[in-house]
Amino acid sequence: MSSSDRLVRVSRRCALIAALALPLAGCFQPMYGPTAFGGADMDEELRAIAVDPIADRFGHYLANELIFALNGTGTPAPARYRLAVTPTQTMQTPIIDTVTSRAAAATIWARARYVVTPVSGGAPVATGDVGSVVDYDRFTSRFANVRAARDAEIRAAKTLADQIRLSVAADFAKAGWRGAGVAKGAPAGASVGVPAGPPATAKPGR
Repeated sequence: MSSSDRLVRVSRRCALIAALALPLAGCFQPMYGPTAFGGADMDEELRAIAVDPIADRFGHYLANELIFALNGTGTPAPARYRLAVTPTQTMQTPIIDTVTSRAAAATIWARARYVVTPVSGGAPVATGDVGSVVDYDRFTSRFANVRAARDAEIRAAKTLADQIRLSVAADFAKAGWRGAGVAKGAPAGASVGVPAGPPATAKPGR
C-alpha cells in the first residue's frame, strides 16, 4: 500500500469520526456558561441566592462559607432565590492512647440537606444532600482540643459549602439545558459526596 493510499484512509476515518461526533456537540453545555435564565451566566444566578440563617455554631460557620462560596465579590446582589440548609453533625473518637487512656484523634461526620426556592414562591428548584468527614488530633490541653475541634468544624463547613455550590450549579445547568428554565420551578435533586455516616451516633463533645 502506497503512502498516498494510507493518507486517504486516515483522512476518511477522521471525517467519519467528525461526522459521528457532530450531533453530540449540542448535548454539552458548560456549567458556568450562559444558561436559560435570560442569558445570564451561572455566577450571576448563584450570586442571586440568599442564604437563610442557620442555627448553632456549626451552622454559623456553614452559613458564612456558603455566603462566600455563592457570592465572593462582597457586593450584595438582588435575591431571586433562598437557600435553606439543615446540617447535622456527630463526633467520634476512634483512636485511644493506650498510655494515657485519652482520645488521640477525633472524627467529625457532617451532613447537610439543602433546598433552594424562588423568592417569589413556588416549588423548589434545587434540593440535595451533601456530606463531609474531617479528622483532627486531640491533645492533653483542653484549650488546644477546643481550638482543634473548631478548626475541623470550619474545614467541614467549607467542604459542605463547596459541594452545595457545585450541586446547585449542576441543577441550574441541567434545568437550563432541558430548556425548562429554573425560574419555572422544575424540581431537581442531587446527592454529592454524602458519606454513609458513622457506625454509631455519638453526641458532639469537647
